[in-house]
Amino acid sequence: MRMPSRTITLVIGLSLTACSQRPVDPALERYIASIKAVDDHAHPMLQLPPGAKPDTEYDALPLDALPPMTLPARLRADHPDWIAAQRSVKGRSIKSPAEALDFAGIDVMLSNRVAMGAGLTSPRFLWVPFVDALMLPLDGRLESARTPDTRSLYALETKLLHRYMNDLGIAKLPASLDDYVKTVVTPTLGRQKKGGAVAVKFEAAYLRALDFDDPDPNLARLVYSRFASGGTPGRAEYKTLEDYLFRVIAREAGRLGLSVHIHCTDIAGSFYSARGADPYLLESAFNDSTLRATKFVIIHGGWPLVTHTLSLMAKGNVYADISMADMVAEPRQFANALRMWLNEYPDRVLFGTDAFAGGPDQTWEAGALLAANSARRALGLALTGMLRDGVVTRERAEHLARMVLRENAVALYGLGAAGAAATGASARSVPERSAPARSVP
Repeated sequence: MRMPSRTITLVIGLSLTACSQRPVDPALERYIASIKAVDDHAHPMLQLPPGAKPDTEYDALPLDALPPMTLPARLRADHPDWIAAQRSVKGRSIKSPAEALDFAGIDVMLSNRVAMGAGLTSPRFLWVPFVDALMLPLDGRLESARTPDTRSLYALETKLLHRYMNDLGIAKLPASLDDYVKTVVTPTLGRQKKGGAVAVKFEAAYLRALDFDDPDPNLARLVYSRFASGGTPGRAEYKTLEDYLFRVIAREAGRLGLSVHIHCTDIAGSFYSARGADPYLLESAFNDSTLRATKFVIIHGGWPLVTHTLSLMAKGNVYADISMADMVAEPRQFANALRMWLNEYPDRVLFGTDAFAGGPDQTWEAGALLAANSARRALGLALTGMLRDGVVTRERAEHLARMVLRENAVALYGLGAAGAAATGASARSVPERSAPARSVP
C-alpha cells in the first residue's frame, strides 16, 4: 500500500526532529557542568611524601579485608569508564587533594575516614567519622562467625573501639551500660564534633541487618552488665544491646547537630546480605519520635531499591545521596531514579561520589571524576526529560540541579554559600558559573 505524500512528509519530519534532539539539553548540560558540587560521601586519601607508611585510615572496614568478591562491572578497574577517568587524572598530573576536587568540579568533599590528615583540610574536606564500634563493646565472637566476610570485620571494630577508649584515657569497659554511654559513647561523639565532624557514619550493613528495633532499655542494661567483664553474648542478646546503642548514638548525634549516615546498598562482599541492607529495615528507627531531631542520610540511595528509599524520604528527617550508585549504574539507568526522587522530594536528594582507592588503576581522584561526570550526566538526562515533558520550566530545572549538586547539602550541614563551614572557616568566592569539569570520554 502506498503512503500518502503528506503522511510521508510528516513521518520524515518527526524522525528528523527526534534525531536532532540531543539526549541532554545543551544549555542545561553546560549549566550543570558549571555548578561547584558538594560531595556528600567519599573516601579521599592523605597526601603523603614518598616512602611514608600507607594511609590505612580511609575506612573503618576496608574491603581488602574481605574474601575475593565479584563487583558490578562499572566498579571494576578494567571497565572503559574507569580507564578513561584514570587516564584523564594522570594526564592532569594532579598534585594535591584540593586539585583533584577542582578537576572533578567538586567544591567540598565530606570525607568518611577514621581520621583526617595531610592535604585533607577544612573547608574543602569535612570529616565524617565512624561510630559502629561504639555499638559493639562486648565480645563479638559469635557475631563475627556469621559469614566469611564478618570474620575479620568485627576484629576491626574492636580495634577502633579500643582506640576511642584510649583517646579518652579509659583502659577497660565500665561496669554498667549507663556508665559506658556516659564515659565512652557521649564523650567520643563530642570529641568528633569538636574535631570538625559534620556527620557520623554507620557501616552496620557489612556486619548485620539494618533492622534496628526499639528494645527494652532494661534488657540492654542486663546484657551489658552480664558480659562487660567477660563471656560472649548470644546473637539475640547482642542485637538487643546493639539496637539500644544505635538509638543512643543517633539521638546524641542529633543533639550535637551531627547527621547520621547509614551505608545502604546491596554490595559489597561475597557473603553480604542484600536483604539485610534493604532501606525499609530502617523504618523502625526513622519512626522513633525521640530521633526526629536527628537527620539521617541513606548513603548510596539504597541502590537498587530506590523506590523503598523514596518512601522513606517522606519522613521529615530522611535524605538520600547518590554516591556509588552513580558509579554502579549507567547514567540513563540512574536518571530514572533521579527523576522519580526529584518529582516528589527534591530537597532530600544529595550528590555524592564514594570516591575510593582500589589500587593503582583505581585511584580516589579518578573515582571522584568518574562519579561526578556520571552523576551530572544522569541529572542532565532526568532534568531534560522533565523539561521536554513540560513537567518543569528551564528555571526550575536549573534550580533542581543546584539543589542536588550543592544547595541541599549546604542547608543540611550548615555550610556557607561558598562551601566554608558556617562555624567560622573563611569563605571562598566560588562563582555559580565557572569552567566545566573535565569530562571523561
